[in-house]
Amino acid sequence: MTHSRQFPQAIVLPANQPRQFYRGGASIAELRDNGEHREFGPEDWIASTTTRFGHAETGLTPLPDGRWLRDAVRAEPMHWLGPEHVAFFGDSTALLVKLIDAGQRLPVHCHPSDVFARRHLGSRFGKTEAWIVLGSSRADAKAYLGFRDDVTRDVVDRWVATQDSSALLGSLNEIPVKPGDTVHVPAGVPHALGPGIFMIELQQPTDLSITLEWDGFLADAESAFLGMDQKTALEAVQRRSIDESVLTSLIKRTASRCDGRVPLLSEGAAPFFRADRLHDVADLEPSFGVLVVTDGFGRLSSDRGDELALKRGMTVVVPHAAGAVHLEGELVAVHCRPPLAAALA
Repeated sequence: MTHSRQFPQAIVLPANQPRQFYRGGASIAELRDNGEHREFGPEDWIASTTTRFGHAETGLTPLPDGRWLRDAVRAEPMHWLGPEHVAFFGDSTALLVKLIDAGQRLPVHCHPSDVFARRHLGSRFGKTEAWIVLGSSRADAKAYLGFRDDVTRDVVDRWVATQDSSALLGSLNEIPVKPGDTVHVPAGVPHALGPGIFMIELQQPTDLSITLEWDGFLADAESAFLGMDQKTALEAVQRRSIDESVLTSLIKRTASRCDGRVPLLSEGAAPFFRADRLHDVADLEPSFGVLVVTDGFGRLSSDRGDELALKRGMTVVVPHAAGAVHLEGELVAVHCRPPLAAALA
């Protein structure tokens, strides 16, 4: 008997909070109702086959049989991912989902593109990401995305070399955010989060961050640049401005929508990941996916005859082999999936 048949087709996952350099985690503990608030546990890595940069296992999600999800997917990629996905991505899920609770402001940073990551870091994936805002402890919650004006290489180099935090943060577009808002963050675009924001983050499956504002956050510049020298690392930064029209294309305001299925992300996110907010009743096509139940109670049933009771705070991984999945009840859930491989081939 294979391992995949020993478990339900959908598996409830525990919290997975590798220690971070910044504070947070109270909103994760409240959502999950587990009472475990870890001061430096602001990130819950869900269905993770990704490790912290430079670590062998930290960040990986364990399954009920004690294996890492990463190893289970590698052993049975067709079961977990399906033939079309495997043909394009191999045994990579091509997705990492996180709960993020920013208990303090995050530093200005960016992430490498696929091209930069292949050339300089030996990684197939860079780190494009998207944010789905669930809540905030502050009425004036803000995110920061992209330079307002074009910035020269010399200026960026000087700001980073002198750790001019006010110049770095002050150069970015300031975006007020509230629950229901989503933001697509292309690779290379400098960004930061204000304190108090609680969100789901979808991203490519790496832990690759280039921290422009590292003083007061990280131990040293070496850890800020992924082991690269500053000149090489800063080649990843998009120095072109992001104007109002581009910002509009990256941001969606979805709080007022309560259709059965609400697409959450901008069109530009489709080559990297997909996300929908589901209300009460939904039919889901076969796919590897992650469900985050943000409110209510309900039930998930699959073509294979499995049933799973759902409630607020649960995070669930669903393999492709579950087939078509039916969701019903009085609940709200966010359904996260990798990109559609057929559209990329």
